[in-house]
Amino acid sequence: MTRFALAALLLAAAAGPAAAQTPVHTPAPGPAPTTPTPAQDSAFVRQHYRKLDRQVPMRDGTKLYTVLYVPLDAAPGRRYPFLMTRTPYSAGPYGEENYRSRGPGPSRELSEEQYIFVYQDVRGRYQSEGQFEEMTPALPTAASNKARRRGPQGQLAPHDESTDTYDTIEWLLKNVPNNNGRVGIMGISYPGFYATASLPTAHPALKAVSPQAPVTDEFMGDDARHNGAFFLLDNFDFTNFFDVPRPQPVPKYEALFKAQPADAYQFFLNLGPLANANAPQYFNGRARIWNEYLQHDTYDAYWQARNIRPRLTGVRPAVLVVGGWFDAEDLFGALHTYKAIEQQNPGATNRLVMGPWTHGAWSRPDWTTFGPLNFGTNTAQYYRQTLETPFFNHYLKDKGAFNPAEATVFNTGTNAWQTYPAWPPKATAGRTAYAGAGGRLAFAAPAANEKPEEYVSDPAHPVPYTAGVADGRNNEYVIEDQRFAAQRPDVLVFQTEPLAEDLTVAGPLAADLWVSTSGTDADFVVKLIDVLPADAPAPVPNPDELLMGGYQRLVRAEVMRGRFRQSFEHPTAFVPNQPTEVKYELPDVLHTFKKGHRLMVQVQSTWFPLVDRNPQQFLNISTAKAADFQKATIRLYHDAAHPSGLTLPVVGP
Repeated sequence: MTRFALAALLLAAAAGPAAAQTPVHTPAPGPAPTTPTPAQDSAFVRQHYRKLDRQVPMRDGTKLYTVLYVPLDAAPGRRYPFLMTRTPYSAGPYGEENYRSRGPGPSRELSEEQYIFVYQDVRGRYQSEGQFEEMTPALPTAASNKARRRGPQGQLAPHDESTDTYDTIEWLLKNVPNNNGRVGIMGISYPGFYATASLPTAHPALKAVSPQAPVTDEFMGDDARHNGAFFLLDNFDFTNFFDVPRPQPVPKYEALFKAQPADAYQFFLNLGPLANANAPQYFNGRARIWNEYLQHDTYDAYWQARNIRPRLTGVRPAVLVVGGWFDAEDLFGALHTYKAIEQQNPGATNRLVMGPWTHGAWSRPDWTTFGPLNFGTNTAQYYRQTLETPFFNHYLKDKGAFNPAEATVFNTGTNAWQTYPAWPPKATAGRTAYAGAGGRLAFAAPAANEKPEEYVSDPAHPVPYTAGVADGRNNEYVIEDQRFAAQRPDVLVFQTEPLAEDLTVAGPLAADLWVSTSGTDADFVVKLIDVLPADAPAPVPNPDELLMGGYQRLVRAEVMRGRFRQSFEHPTAFVPNQPTEVKYELPDVLHTFKKGHRLMVQVQSTWFPLVDRNPQQFLNISTAKAADFQKATIRLYHDAAHPSGLTLPVVGP
């Protein structure tokens, strides 16, 4: 699922409390309710809510289209709080006679609790006025939150997403009767960014904010790039839907072009260099954000201005950050939003929930299984009932208690919720799994005389990110059996002996590679894998008749564009065939490798078409020609002077 697909999802949040640093049995939250039909949902909305469509003026005069669902029984003696979502994906349906068919709130649980639900098209999208900016840069000061329309000389007042949120809240409090003076904000993915953006210089009435899978820093680890490497598949698809010129407000966007390839791998090979995306049959120069992405190919002022983390200071509302361990888009955003708030706001109410979810899956009616994994309970419903709904009820209605652990996280190796008083857990010790001769992976440093491993990386035959043929992104690649990659000559494989005891890893991973290339640039993909024993049982249910013996289950993977190994602002070419250290961080995990399993690490230089191909020459990739893409011989060193390994934050022995 790409981030634009979340326009159709119900929002939600969280996980379950328990004793610190202990596994938690997840009790079933009662029988799963039958999923209502659209007609039933629509009837519920009309029977309990009145719909209002309004144009809300901002301080610079721009009007933002805002849709409200107000409980019919709202009265001076029965006042309700606001629960708002600001979105670039449409606040519709538009028109006061047209109601949402899936309930007024972001989840059925919250709809039944009753709030004044607010949906707003952000500046420059759909029916709102103004100019849209990708990840609108935050203003440098809080002065703009003064309730003024014009500057001292009559110029337009400065604005960003924080001020637009502030102005919207101010209007709601004054113009919507029978509110209780409190506001909550939530959103998944891009709407998660807008939730985060409400926190700097927040309106005093804003009491509870839940950024969920929030887009946070697009160059470092979210949708656009990871460590500088461009995420081709997602951005190509997203741009076609999202990056459409809009000279005036519109209720609906049309795609830039119509194409649905049956085989994404072959389609992007045929597409060739990135510059070909602007061919007449594709973007044809019309996609402004796509062009900005490619023009800014280092961590320059464009990207730094769109990194909201430094602005997350002085946070006053209670915060619940939510993410999924299997999120292929914004795993980075959830983890680093939580960490930025935690580090820059001592004493703030800031909690983290990480579940066994893909992008936004906690909002689905049921999330009991994913691929061959069976979690034994509906983790999405459990989260909404025990964390998300109580969070907003407590801070917006004074209803019930809300005192979960600092971090409620799902162990993807044991299928159990665990809680910690901090994340990452403080009681971890770094243990490095070193690559060695003959495909050995061990917790002992390599011998002095070991020779390097090598492979030929060929951009014309890149390593696929998933097995088989897919017409788009296969969401299950994040847990997929990696034997299809291990068999390739351009993938290095290292694994331990079977573990003598359980090994729990909790926190970020640190890759430290000593490499060389015959070219002047290269990408490196490091994958941490849980290898199941030969007698591993088949999943239940098992419609695909999978055999799990020897299954190489992907736990975490991340790419690093080698030119950024020393600086993301100032890239550096490799000296051909000279050993060079490449260090980078992989996103956090909470995973127990069970006794009898093996740890495996795979290293490769292509991951296609998830990531664009590196020409393996130090040049501008966005303007590269087909002839610029060349084979390169990559060497991975693992001797005493050049130890290559992956450092794991291990809990316990």
